[in-house]
Amino acid sequence: MAREFRKAVLLGAGRGKRLGALTDRVPKPMLEVAGAPLLEHIVDALAANQVREIAIVTGYLASYIDDWRVRHGREHPELHLTTLNQAELNGTAGAMLLAKDFVADEAAFIFGWGDILMDVENYARFIHAARAQSYDLMLSINRVRDPWRGGAVYVDTEMRVEKLVEKPAAGTSSTNWNNAGLFAATPRIFDYLARPKPSARGELELPEAIAMMIEDRCEVRAVDVRGFWSDIGTPQDLESARKLFKLPHPK
Repeated sequence: MAREFRKAVLLGAGRGKRLGALTDRVPKPMLEVAGAPLLEHIVDALAANQVREIAIVTGYLASYIDDWRVRHGREHPELHLTTLNQAELNGTAGAMLLAKDFVADEAAFIFGWGDILMDVENYARFIHAARAQSYDLMLSINRVRDPWRGGAVYVDTEMRVEKLVEKPAAGTSSTNWNNAGLFAATPRIFDYLARPKPSARGELELPEAIAMMIEDRCEVRAVDVRGFWSDIGTPQDLESARKLFKLPHPK
């Protein structure tokens, strides 16, 4: 039976230190590309695919996202937007744990980073696959020359994920697949989000929880995304996105 998705969780608590002064006064998800904040592009793409209840985990300069949420909610009454404040910025796994009650009644839900920009057609493609397939976790992947900046994803011929290596050293990966930052999950993921110990930077890391799921032979699958994709990690990424990212033509 096909899964249905009503809810999504977007992680937007971090500052984005590599962006330097660009995030001194505005949180990373509020940086604008093509006339709108990054977060707005993601929310609207999800809403266009019938995901209308969205929780945003905030932290750094949270009031900016709260103000945007109120404004955007007024303009789009079909959306139900809420924020969950991560008072202690203890990592992406910690951020996801804040959303456990929000998705408690869901058989499956969407989640992802609140600062990744990709061609909007990818949302329909990903959600279509997530509705039709069986899995404990599904992640999006994009093809890169070397996934050293993100997460190297190793898949078999049927797109089952065999291994996830976060931030591998440059030139050490034998895969060109990168973790693209959009996921679908069942509540089983919460059994693993509480397991990671603090990393070297003192954070509870979501990729480590995913690696544990793979090691325990949970069903983890991947869907490739195509066209433009960027995690807007540096000023150069933002400049490039402002040049290359295009909104779809109205039908």
